[in-house]
Order: sequence, then C-alpha cells, then structure tokens
Amino acid sequence: MTTPMSTMKWLIRRELWEHKGAFFWAPLAVAAVLVLLFGGGFLYAIIANPSFHVQVSGAQVMTVNGLPPAMLAKLAAAAASSYLVITAPLFFVLPVVVFFYCMAALYDDRRDRSILFWKSLPMSDAQTVLSKAVTALLVAPLATIAIGIAASLILLVIGLLGGAIKGINLIAPVLANIDFYLAPVYLISFLPLYILWSLPTVGWLLLVSSWAKSRVFLWAVGAPLVALAILAWFDFLAGRFAGVSMNVKWFGEEIVARVLLGVFPGIWFGEVNGAALAQQQQAGLDGPLLLGTSYSTLLTPGVWIAAAAGCAMIYGAIRLRRWRDEG
Repeated sequence: MTTPMSTMKWLIRRELWEHKGAFFWAPLAVAAVLVLLFGGGFLYAIIANPSFHVQVSGAQVMTVNGLPPAMLAKLAAAAASSYLVITAPLFFVLPVVVFFYCMAALYDDRRDRSILFWKSLPMSDAQTVLSKAVTALLVAPLATIAIGIAASLILLVIGLLGGAIKGINLIAPVLANIDFYLAPVYLISFLPLYILWSLPTVGWLLLVSSWAKSRVFLWAVGAPLVALAILAWFDFLAGRFAGVSMNVKWFGEEIVARVLLGVFPGIWFGEVNGAALAQQQQAGLDGPLLLGTSYSTLLTPGVWIAAAAGCAMIYGAIRLRRWRDEG
C-alpha cells in the first residue's frame, strides 16, 4: 500500500532521473571548469613565479619571507568566510535550469501524450504538480549548494596548500576560524528565502506550462513583457494628453520582475541598500549580517503577496492539469 509521502518521493525521483542532466551534470560541469580554471591557474602561477608576492590594493607589501601577524589573521579570516564565493557562477546556472524546467514541466507531458500514462497511475494531479514544484524550489537548489560547497572546498585546499608551499601557511588559522564551518550553514540558511522569492516565478511557469498548447516560452516571457509595453504606451499617452501617470515602474518591479526573475538567487538584495551593506563588510563576508539584511526583506508585504500569488498559480496549474490532456 502506497502512502502519499512515498508517492511524492517516487515522483521526485522520477523528476531527478528524467532531468539529471540539468540538475546534476550541468552544475557539475561548471564546477569542474571552475576548479580547473582557478585551481589550475593558481598552481601554474605558483610554479611559474618563484618570487611569489602578495599585494594589497595593487601595492606589493611583502615577499615570501613571512607575513605580519595582523595581515596573516586578515587573510585567514577572508579565506574562511569567503571561500564559497568562488563558486558564484554555479548560482547563475541554477535560475536558468529552474526556469526552463518549470516552463516545460507540464507541457512536455501533454506534447508527447505521456500524460495519459501518468494519469492511469494511482497518483493525483496535485501530487504530480507539487512534485515538480518541490523539485524546482528545493531539490535543484540543494543539489547546486552541495556541488558548490564541494567545489569551494577543493579550491580552498588547493589555495591553502599552494600558499603553504610558498611560505604563507594559512591552514591552521583558517581551520581555527569558526566562519570556515559556518559558511555552508549560512549558505543553506538562504534557502527558505529563495523559496519564497521563487514561488511567483515557479507558479507562473507551471501555470503557463499546464495551459499553453504551443510556444510556451512566448507565453511565459512574452505575455508579461507585452503587458508591460502596452501599459507603458498607455502611460505615455495618458501623461502626454491628460497629465496622469499609471505607475508603470511599480508594475514592472512588483509584477513583471517577480514573475520572471524570482528564481535568481540574491534578487532580494534589490530591496536593500547595497552600498551601505558593502561598507559594513569587514575582512571577508559577514554571514550573519547578510542573512539579517536578506531576511529583513520579509517585512515588506509585497514578498508575501507575491508568494501567495505563486501558490495560487500552482493551484491553478493543478486544476488545469485535470482536463488539459490534449497533445
């Protein structure tokens, strides 16, 4: 006897099996390139330059005869808190993967008529659609985070060993720094925030994927942009002839941007004072400060309204899938 939970696990495994190239091999390939480029480049620089120098703000401060203790502590703190930043390109791959996965998630089942097979199995439309939403909102980010942490640790080990060979031994100071162990925790702590900000985009794409008969990309991306263009045109005419503004900027930022760009990690930083945040960062990245600033965006009602709209659109996708089974 199957339970709803076991059915959901099976459905998520199906999604991972069918899209393992997007969820695993794509970020793994990017991570491998990063390790080869940065790790290999660093090792080459060490081998090719016997007189290795350390520079701060473009000015040479020492050769490899020893670092001042203050400089050593500052470098160790920066390495311990910021080593995950090197894999930032992975988090540019994630939104692309999630966006196109959601856009095709329900449409492909109708296009190849496999929806008839899946509907013959003892699983509900709600379970099927929710499994795709969970895969996009939770499984894909977790896979990217895991690969990113592994690649970052490899690069950090290369950097620490290379520095030790040249007389700049940061291994002990980095391992003694609590930020080295907390950095992955900080990164994972952004996941609930990412889910909330991604809900409008995931909901919209699943809704379009369950409804569109063809040209899903044009409907998913073109419809919001055309609506924005039409509103901007009417705003221009109203402002020119009637002196009335329709607040197109609000529509673009609160509707179109949330619907199309919500799956981009860090999009919430557009709601905070980036210049002030950068000034508060000391040596390396301040994880608690970034988390606190990020979660402060949840105090704005727009985030919750957009998340609720995303849930409503996922519900709409479930309802549409109950009868939208044509090819």
